[in-house]
Amino acid sequence: MSKSVEFVTGPRESEDSTRTESVADILERELRAVIVDWLSRVEQEADLTCIPLSFGDRTGHLPQLLHDVIARLRLDAGTKAPVSKAAAEHGELRRKQGYTVAMAVEESRLLQVTIFSTLHKNVRNLEFSALLPDVVTIADEVDAQLKEQMLQFMAADAAKKAKGQ
Repeated sequence: MSKSVEFVTGPRESEDSTRTESVADILERELRAVIVDWLSRVEQEADLTCIPLSFGDRTGHLPQLLHDVIARLRLDAGTKAPVSKAAAEHGELRRKQGYTVAMAVEESRLLQVTIFSTLHKNVRNLEFSALLPDVVTIADEVDAQLKEQMLQFMAADAAKKAKGQ
């Protein structure tokens, strides 16, 4: 029996609510919905679902990656962002699960699409003065996370070659 999105994500605020929120606050509030929406997008991609994974195996990395995005959005301007350890671990895990580089890139692309779609759904509540800089920050953070994933792929390939396999 499938559960409704509201059951999984919890009740949403009233549609009439006009409270202004930061991008970080919206993403934090909508965290579960982002994960559910991302999974729905992934499940439409045969290139990704060709590797069967449980809900936990497919989405287990997302809460921490999204928390890293939210934390990055809340950094003071000019502060250097920390490297996402969760992204490196995710890259290592996906490689062990049989993912290719192209599959990891597609997952990352779908994460950005899902985040931006979530913001669009919450357009009434967005703090517009920071929207464009926050979109740039999101894209930069998700791309930085993808870079960490790819570094893990390359390190594993290098180790494999060093062993002569």
